[in-house]
Amino acid sequence: MPAADDGYVSSVTSTGVEASPAADRRELARGLTGAAIAVCAWSTGTVITKHISMGGLAIGAYRFWIFSVGIVIWMELRRTPMRWPAMRDSLWGGIALGADIAFFFSAVKLTSIVNATIIGSLQPVIVGVVAARFFDERIRLRDALWSLVAIAGAIAVVSTGAGEAEGSWRGNLLAVGATLAWSGYFIASKRSKEKMTSTEFTAGTAVWTALICTPLALLFGQSLAIPSATNWFWLMAMVIGSGIVGHALMNWSLVRIPLWVGSTFTLLIPVFAAILAWLFLDEPLQPAQIAAMAVVIGGLAAIVYGQRQQSVAEIAAEEVVS
Repeated sequence: MPAADDGYVSSVTSTGVEASPAADRRELARGLTGAAIAVCAWSTGTVITKHISMGGLAIGAYRFWIFSVGIVIWMELRRTPMRWPAMRDSLWGGIALGADIAFFFSAVKLTSIVNATIIGSLQPVIVGVVAARFFDERIRLRDALWSLVAIAGAIAVVSTGAGEAEGSWRGNLLAVGATLAWSGYFIASKRSKEKMTSTEFTAGTAVWTALICTPLALLFGQSLAIPSATNWFWLMAMVIGSGIVGHALMNWSLVRIPLWVGSTFTLLIPVFAAILAWLFLDEPLQPAQIAAMAVVIGGLAAIVYGQRQQSVAEIAAEEVVS
């Protein structure tokens, strides 16, 4: 898990010396790697959920309570205790993440998982607009086109891997709400570096999400009884994979990479989820689905290459000026 002071990234080092473009490039490379690993970890959640005989909101409540308690204890042991200002400032991120879980699990009860996932694949478009408008992130036309290619590929991965997608307009509307909430979580994570470390943001949002999921699970009649030994095992696996590796690493990465890039990386989730389902759940992979996966990976690889080349160009320009 990232160190407590890793949440702050600026152009000034701890010695007061302005960071060089080469150092910024290293941070970019670390952030891109971290984001890729994070989305792979999030992909495990789909497979793990299949093994847990509990309601979706109940899983969310247990998952985030375990995760939040664990990370707060870890911070105490590192003598960087969770502070109330960080809890307060992470509120909106926690509400966004909790709303995403509530909306998504409610959506899949009324519409198909295919519809919900396809709607969710449009998240990079929303985040890209916000990133350009409020974070002054310049998205080159080439990168925007590659993003659209990756989005089209992600939609194809989902749609070619399932049967006919049916659902009600209410379910689809809830899926839109989940997408907006998920976008809000990414935006809150990016903004968090102004007030707290990435570890504090991760811990704070986990607590708030647990507080949201618990009453909602009870409201929808989902049992919060002590899980069985088997459920405990898979819950802990989810906490480690989706929580510690997924959320903590993505929040750490988002202060090192452009917001729109981190959002676009989430298009890998259906790709890796399909691969894991093929490996561990014996779910078949269609040739068209495999081709669509290649499109997603190719589009994202082009974006990563473009980011690295842009960083090299900035370093070269800095050397010319100096």
